Amino acid sequence: MVDAGRAAAAEGGGPASSARGASRRYGLIAVVAVIVLAADQLSKAWALDALGERTIPVVWTLRLNLARNTGAAFSVGRGTDWGRYIPLLALVVVAVVVIQGRSVTSKLGAVAIGMIVGGALGNLVDRALRTNGGGFFSGGVIDFIDFQWWPIFNVADMGVVVGGLLLVVASLRAPATDGPDPNPSTTNGAEAVADAAAAGDPRPPAGGAADPASPETPAP
Repeated sequence: MVDAGRAAAAEGGGPASSARGASRRYGLIAVVAVIVLAADQLSKAWALDALGERTIPVVWTLRLNLARNTGAAFSVGRGTDWGRYIPLLALVVVAVVVIQGRSVTSKLGAVAIGMIVGGALGNLVDRALRTNGGGFFSGGVIDFIDFQWWPIFNVADMGVVVGGLLLVVASLRAPATDGPDPNPSTTNGAEAVADAAAAGDPRPPAGGAADPASPETPAP
């Protein structure tokens, strides 16, 4: 019975269980990425159709103002020559983030990576498809969220930034798994007592902790 219990425990935490966990995490990453990508592209399609040459005041200094950005996120590098290399850099970032997903063990971390990937892909779609007759990846990213005192941005930028912050939080919340057992003798003794009890032997193992529930054996 003990061997069967150990086998079941090993099976529950073996490679098959790890593979299922990784599959679920990658599935969550993919779902979040698709949601962010869809929200970004739908909002940009609306901005192109509704804004045009006009702006829409929202609240305080926030307004919806259509702009095309050939630079990086939040209009960084707009109008410079190195903007042509941004799509390549974005692809590298997406690849690195996806690879990093293998080490993520929490749902929060998976959601964060999905947001980053979805946001990066949203801006890549603009550069690849909204070229207005230019070369491949020569298009400008559609921005429309304008605080007037902060660089204009879009939903994809929000996904990248918020996802990055959540990834930091997930990393800080991850439990520490490194380091030796602070009291291995106590742990080993407890495991030995549990194994002996499961086998039906009331006597404590040599060198292990005595079972307080076991009766004292009188001396001969």
